[in-house]
Amino acid sequence: MRRERIEPRADWQARVEAIGFGFHTLDGQPYWREDACYVFDEHAIDTLEAATAELHGLCMEAVDRIVRAGRYEDLGLGDAAARLAERSWFDRDPALYGRMDLSFDGRSPPKLLEYNADTPTSLFEASVVQWYWLEDVAPDADQFNAIHEALIERWRVVGGGARMHFAACYDSPEDGTTTDYLLDTCAQAGLDVQALDIEEIGWSGKAFIDLADRPIDRLFKLYPWEWLMSEPFAAHIPASGTRWLEPPWKMLLSNKAILPLLWEFFPGHPNLLPASRTRDAIAGAAVVKPYWGREGEGIAVLTPGERGHGKPCHIYQAFAPLPVFDGRHALVGSWVVGDTPVGIGMREDGDLITRNTSCFVPHLFR
Repeated sequence: MRRERIEPRADWQARVEAIGFGFHTLDGQPYWREDACYVFDEHAIDTLEAATAELHGLCMEAVDRIVRAGRYEDLGLGDAAARLAERSWFDRDPALYGRMDLSFDGRSPPKLLEYNADTPTSLFEASVVQWYWLEDVAPDADQFNAIHEALIERWRVVGGGARMHFAACYDSPEDGTTTDYLLDTCAQAGLDVQALDIEEIGWSGKAFIDLADRPIDRLFKLYPWEWLMSEPFAAHIPASGTRWLEPPWKMLLSNKAILPLLWEFFPGHPNLLPASRTRDAIAGAAVVKPYWGREGEGIAVLTPGERGHGKPCHIYQAFAPLPVFDGRHALVGSWVVGDTPVGIGMREDGDLITRNTSCFVPHLFR
């Protein structure tokens, strides 16, 4: 695994905009970078794929253990959320996708930092944008990227033949692009699709409805479950009959409080880091993380001996520094569709913590 400096395509902005990637630059700074790429060998890719499959299996087992033991309080879930997640799990509600954030230097076993299992973004960049880049720049190389094809096939499993509604906060370019991309893959799978803003979802007294007063039978929402459960209409969810993507049981998996439970259930696993709800249980440097948060929000690195802030709903995880290439801290985002690892996307930053402004850099392997 290495970072190579390369020459960007002369017209790269026009090329990525032509395929629908409009937020390649944020506040005047590049978000998409192609003056560099990450290069892997086949062994490193095989290692990432195997670790992702292993970790996903551990996570699914952990969800089952949590539900069967009723350990919702350990995740900060109230009764309504717990009942909804439990019913969803026992009903075997299918999931669509997720992204694991891994620390990997190409030599040591990949370590799970967190599982973005409910509303992961950077999907379009990983699936489409970097694939077109590869075809232009290194057509003789390969890329760990079967995301697009896997999504189309997965929609044929989870779609159920009904109309699929897609909801997001469309005033966010990243959320809108991600949702529209997923809608497109769903349409390519042969399903009837309809987009609407999350605020346009209505309630008829019997069912959730769209702007044409049509019942919303199946809904993909790029809107976190913890936000959804705080909305007034959350009380209608159990009786609505709507099937959700991601399903309610993802509330357990997308919650960083699952990290201490994973360590409890599978102590010493080579792909896991020690994690706890108390600082004293983690020797040395640690990272404090809120149960819920996106793109590095609320995360801080604590030096050995440094105490946490003591706020509720936070966990502590052993510090696994990201590898540094050319002064850039590199994070692997490993994508799962259904239960299968299907590709990776690389993010990098000059800081220790990966945030929404951290750059996306394409990859290849030979």
